[in-house]
Amino acid sequence: MEKNLIFQYDREADILYINTCSPYAEQESEELEDEIIARFKPDTGEVENIEILFFSTRLLRKELFRIPVSANLILDKAA
Repeated sequence: MEKNLIFQYDREADILYINTCSPYAEQESEELEDEIIARFKPDTGEVENIEILFFSTRLLRKELFRIPVSANLILDKAA
């Protein structure tokens, strides 16, 4: 089932949240690289949330910003 991506930015903590659902206690989490945290669905390992710490600092860097997750994006025509 396709899920919409929800982007939320916490200015005080400088964290960008990319969510397909609200975080919940049973999720497993892992630091992917350079302070990027992924939260996984416990029974399938599917990535449901990504937290990018120090987001504004990353935007000021000159190198390309990448998230180490692959995605298949599809236009939601019903939205």
